[in-house]
Amino acid sequence: MVVRVLCLDIEGGYGGSSRSLFESIRHLDREVVSPEVWCGCKGPIQIRYEALGISCRVIGPLPRYSALPRPSRNLLALARGQAAMRHARSQLSDLEGATRRFDVIHYNHESLCLVAARLRRRSRVRQVMHLRTNVANSLFARWQARTIAGAVDHVVFITENERDSWQALGLRSPACSVIYNIAGASEAPAVPHPAIPDDGRFRVACISNYAWVRGVDRLVDVAVALRERGRRDVLFVLAGDMRLRGSLPGELGSLARRGATLADYAAARGVADAFLFLGHVGEPERVLRGCHINARPSRENNPWGRDSLESLAAGLPVVATGSYDRFVEDGVTGCLLPAYDADSFAAAVLRLADDPALRTRLATAARARIASLCDGPQRAADLLAVWRGTG
Repeated sequence: MVVRVLCLDIEGGYGGSSRSLFESIRHLDREVVSPEVWCGCKGPIQIRYEALGISCRVIGPLPRYSALPRPSRNLLALARGQAAMRHARSQLSDLEGATRRFDVIHYNHESLCLVAARLRRRSRVRQVMHLRTNVANSLFARWQARTIAGAVDHVVFITENERDSWQALGLRSPACSVIYNIAGASEAPAVPHPAIPDDGRFRVACISNYAWVRGVDRLVDVAVALRERGRRDVLFVLAGDMRLRGSLPGELGSLARRGATLADYAAARGVADAFLFLGHVGEPERVLRGCHINARPSRENNPWGRDSLESLAAGLPVVATGSYDRFVEDGVTGCLLPAYDADSFAAAVLRLADDPALRTRLATAARARIASLCDGPQRAADLLAVWRGTG
């Protein structure tokens, strides 16, 4: 029996959750599952689904809410989410009507909890939700966990870390699974992004939209530390939206209030020439192909993001912070620092820059690690088992 699945994608190809969903669908056995994708915004992912012959439509912004660390911001975010629910009547009505055509609704991100709760009150279609991030323990986070538990039949975590984090919030779902994100070599060999210069500098990639928790601005501090060591031969290549948003501390906050970007921050710190800002890149593998390593200086100390997986799959050792070493393992597939400071991070970058043999050894292990843990057909089969109710 063919399982009919409607997947909701909030990003349209501009973020890691969208790319992860695409990779899962790309590797599905289409003889046993019939997927359809609805996107909350127009983006590059629609063309990729079209090439696969998979129906993908843009239905407009979907209401979302995720718990935030600050209580005051949570109140505002929840109010906005509830207001969006009132303004999205057309999209929600279409979704409710579509339940008659599908066996499963798959929510690709935990921020769709309000939508899932509404649909649960109006339909008994099987609902599955991907939980992709850790949220700070708070009253609002515990409320979100209870809302998800009451709305869906199965939750999927991308690592054991998210599982433990959400269960600590009181998430008690009828069923749950840990399924690592799919990553691997692209079908066609990537050529370097044309904007990346081959000028002899050691090139450090970072493929992540700016957010305070992702710590991308820390690379500016690392660049300053490198200059203090007399090294001007390192180029940081950043792909993503680098607008400074929200309430940020210090100089970052001052720049954000003026509508600045991370490039302005690098210039203010005197290291503008150590950075190349590419903006959004539809094929991040081309950025990785033009670089030597990847950097992930997350403030959440989570070295397991999609950018890390794609980098390791491409044979780029990763320098990251944290303790979870399933993917980035210190001295094996990259450099894993227990905590961040600019000097230590700079030292790790230079260690890899100055030892090509070490980079080669780490790259070989990185590819093998991802091929084993993030295999496309295997992880897609795991997700299909969840949709069938057998996983």
